[in-house]
Amino acid sequence: MVTQTSVLVGIIGKTNVGKSTLFSALTMIPVKIENRPFVTLEPNVGIGYIRQTCPHKTLGLPRCDARNSICIEGNRFVPVKIIDVPGLVAGAHEGRGLGNKFLDSLRQADVLIHVIDASGSTDPEGRPVKPGSYDPYDDVILIEREFDLWLTSIIKSDWSRLSKALDALPLSEAIERLSQRLSGLSIKKSHVVRALEETKLSGSKFSSWRDEELQIFVSSLRRISKPTIIAANKADIPEAIDIIKSLEKRLQGRIMVPISAEAELALRRASAAGLIKYIPGDRDYVVIDRGRMTPAQERALEKIRSFMERFGGTGVQRIINTAVLEALDMIVVYPVEDPVRMCDSSGNILPDAILARRGVTARELAYMIHTELGEGFLYAIDAKTKSRLGADHVLSDGDIVKIVSTRKKQAR
Repeated sequence: MVTQTSVLVGIIGKTNVGKSTLFSALTMIPVKIENRPFVTLEPNVGIGYIRQTCPHKTLGLPRCDARNSICIEGNRFVPVKIIDVPGLVAGAHEGRGLGNKFLDSLRQADVLIHVIDASGSTDPEGRPVKPGSYDPYDDVILIEREFDLWLTSIIKSDWSRLSKALDALPLSEAIERLSQRLSGLSIKKSHVVRALEETKLSGSKFSSWRDEELQIFVSSLRRISKPTIIAANKADIPEAIDIIKSLEKRLQGRIMVPISAEAELALRRASAAGLIKYIPGDRDYVVIDRGRMTPAQERALEKIRSFMERFGGTGVQRIINTAVLEALDMIVVYPVEDPVRMCDSSGNILPDAILARRGVTARELAYMIHTELGEGFLYAIDAKTKSRLGADHVLSDGDIVKIVSTRKKQAR
């Protein structure tokens, strides 16, 4: 079996905005959900899935034998790891509300989903207030600033010594050294290079940076290395409509998705109970056992349907897809052993789906499958066109590829 590329999605936000509900909806892992602050005291970790059309459907194949992922009626669900940290508050980077501990749980996150209460019904401390009485735009600024201050505190801890050492190196070596220093935060060399270019700090000595320059660099580094999209939760509450419109104007250039985590969780539970047919990401559901529903359940589902009609679904599947496929700019590729039958050596059709960064080459895919395949790489074959692909050929989303190597070791 091909090991799935590790992608970690972090869920952040202040208390009582629906983070735990979103986590439960994405993973179907039951967690404590209450309408009061600081219910969650430890990070929740689970598996969610991005949704893509399975190639077996587009190619007209009778089936696939999904192994490291799931295929439901022609929809391929590829796993990603999700971590939901407890709610953050002002002063979190200094430890208020155990915030520095919670932020530390996000060190390895590749992308962040920032959940806000789009209905404006929770105050800065997460306490319930009248819907529409609080502006969640303030939370967007506050929580991301707390993350920046936390990240700055980590880098600043030995900056005086490190910056002098960096000054003594050629720029390329200094960037490499700084990248190694930050690797524990899932920050790569390419992230550091982009941040230096964006802030125009590459031409100055590292030791000359004041606190202001360091904070500007860190903020840029955070946006690049941990892209953040906004989940405008509780969008099914009437007051959210005007607030979302206002946020769209003020957050130009930012990705924001209106969602109802509560609606999605209700649909997934109803589907698991056999009351409805619903595939995560669908724009509607089908009732299959109305006789087992109470009048209250029917009314609740109809209310959810009205919301789905307005927004094209609950937004929950869209938010995870957007985080991974858009914010991280990843693609899904399918390695096979037999490019004619589209199967592995055991006859399993399209068994594995691999998440990879856009721009991945055929040789890099070989290494992702198994180190020995990469070391002995000769060429690859595009299973759709049967054409030969060189080591530097850039793969596209949905490609089905056979790796030809001098090494016969295959992942199983």
